[in-house]
Amino acid sequence: METGDLLDAIGGLIARLKDYAAKLPAVVHLAVAPTGVKPSAAAIEAYDDMVMRLRARIAGTPYKHLGAPLLESLEAFESGRLLGAIQPLLVLLDQMEQMIKDGRIEARPSDEGRLVEYRRSLRKIMPGNRPELEESGRA
Repeated sequence: METGDLLDAIGGLIARLKDYAAKLPAVVHLAVAPTGVKPSAAAIEAYDDMVMRLRARIAGTPYKHLGAPLLESLEAFESGRLLGAIQPLLVLLDQMEQMIKDGRIEARPSDEGRLVEYRRSLRKIMPGNRPELEESGRA
């Protein structure tokens, strides 16, 4: 498995998170939904399938230790915790960046650009990251 292949899979996970985040209301009152808003069963199954296939592909490669953050993200996604699903993927991107710096994996310049782009995408969909609210004085 090459770095680009791994980034393709991570991009797929980020796309699923974006889809889920887009369906969430701006504010969820605990009185209305005390357990939060969970993704649909189909979305959970798709995310689970992507994580499990990726974990199987990275086994026995220099990326094998990245399986733990993937599982953390999956567990959080299944329970509807968007922030909990994003944070492990940010950790995973940080670990990949460190592996590149240490020379443990090779990456093309385009791969390094995708790391930056994916980190930016994840930060944009994090709860509380709404730049449009800053302009309205409600931030």
